[in-house]
Amino acid sequence: MSKTYDYVGTVFDNGESNPNKVTVAFTMGNKALMAGHSSAIILMVDAVKLALPNAFDGINIGEPFKPAKALLESFLEKGGEVLVCESCRVHHDISKEDIDSRFGFIDGDGVVELVMNAKGSLQVS
Repeated sequence: MSKTYDYVGTVFDNGESNPNKVTVAFTMGNKALMAGHSSAIILMVDAVKLALPNAFDGINIGEPFKPAKALLESFLEKGGEVLVCESCRVHHDISKEDIDSRFGFIDGDGVVELVMNAKGSLQVS
């Protein structure tokens, strides 16, 4: 993986297991973009389920946070990149064809490289 980001967030839970963590991860990713930093969010472990269609629908933990779907759309519109862990995807038996086409993929080596080369990171676990 040759692309680097100023900020890398990693989320391990999905909307069913912990909507708070999903919301915080995407809120912080948006904050980084609004501050002029490049930003990526990696979906690992159970968070790979967020890469499925409509997975962000209905995730809304309430004020002062925005609904997760709005956070995702804002993140992508501002140039953020969502990356899906390949091993986690395979482990959860999710087909590549089922993944949101706006998301990319990353392997374990890429995760380490991305995090090590970022100016800052946040692990939401």
